[in-house]
Amino acid sequence: MTTPTAFENKFGFPRSDVTLENWRTEPYNRWSFQNAGELVRSAEIEVAEAAPEAPAGDLEDLLAEKVTLEGKPETIAAFLNRSHTDAFLVMKGGKFVGEYNAPHMKPAGRHIIFSISKSLTAILAGVVQADGLLDPSAPVTTYIPEAKGSAFGDATVQHVLDMTVALDFEELYLDPESAFARYRRAMLWNSARPGAQETLPAFLFSLPKLAGKEHGEIFRYRSPCSDFLGIIVERASGRRYTDLMSDRLWAPLGAKLSGQITVDAVGTARAAGGVSVSARDLARVGEMMRCGGTFEGRRILPESWVEDTTTGGDREAWRKGDFSFLLPNGSYRNKWYQTGYAGGAFCGIGIHGQWLYVDPATETVLVKMSSQPFPVDDALDKQALALFEAVSALV
Repeated sequence: MTTPTAFENKFGFPRSDVTLENWRTEPYNRWSFQNAGELVRSAEIEVAEAAPEAPAGDLEDLLAEKVTLEGKPETIAAFLNRSHTDAFLVMKGGKFVGEYNAPHMKPAGRHIIFSISKSLTAILAGVVQADGLLDPSAPVTTYIPEAKGSAFGDATVQHVLDMTVALDFEELYLDPESAFARYRRAMLWNSARPGAQETLPAFLFSLPKLAGKEHGEIFRYRSPCSDFLGIIVERASGRRYTDLMSDRLWAPLGAKLSGQITVDAVGTARAAGGVSVSARDLARVGEMMRCGGTFEGRRILPESWVEDTTTGGDREAWRKGDFSFLLPNGSYRNKWYQTGYAGGAFCGIGIHGQWLYVDPATETVLVKMSSQPFPVDDALDKQALALFEAVSALV
């Protein structure tokens, strides 16, 4: 009988079992979500100098607290375990309170954040806008002329930012024959089929407009909008996504660990969902947003951009859209979710249980990185939001 390796003892399976066919499924995602760059071609978001961080402190007392979720009392630790949490980090008033890491999670290690990547991409758009190089009210064809004739051809940049593009596309995560599966092959997240490899831009420019619908009317969660925004940002700035993020976000944040983003066959950044970062560096992003675009006195974004992002969403477009069941009084602006809660909390959300939650009223920033078995779990999402409200009040 073969003796299990250290890898098998930690994760429960050999590394050789993880493939492009299964990397987003249980149990393999416990490892792959920390190592996406080993499976999918990726580019580095560099830091000037990697700087090890001292432990942020444990959350033992907080995790023992009970909260009420859907009418039932449960310890915070029990919910974190039940919701497949890999890392949970609490920041208060700009200081790290403490963090929890699952046994299989490397402390201060990188983890893919899926659609919180959209929120980071919007920050880059805000930076380029502040530089006078991007006009949100301009037609996207100002920056990408070849998008003419596609669903994006008569949309504005703001439509793309707010995901109110009338795009004929469905987010069918689990259907191997859907347009979404083709999308994942173009981004290299799924194995290619025989024939020429489609690039991500070619896929995006092929998408049709939804018949009989106009842009700007309804919030429709469609990830291709955010990959398209990544291309707009690169065209407007004249810089690669990774270089722009390294210089204009990671450096002024004082990020301690380089990030990564998956790229397609020609190096197009997966701006909608391919970013991997540490929990602490992601919390720094949340703290910058909480502080109106500054971090430790360094201005990263205009205060007006942050205020618009955290308060300026179209509630009517949201009410008609995909996610109003999750946040009935919410809205969406510049790829950030406004909760509609009294304290003005806002957040970035990613599939499989990724969260960046910011509560300005309590000066709290929470990061939850997870390896939930299903991409979308509405019940867990609602419970997570209730947990974040409770934790923000407790710390």
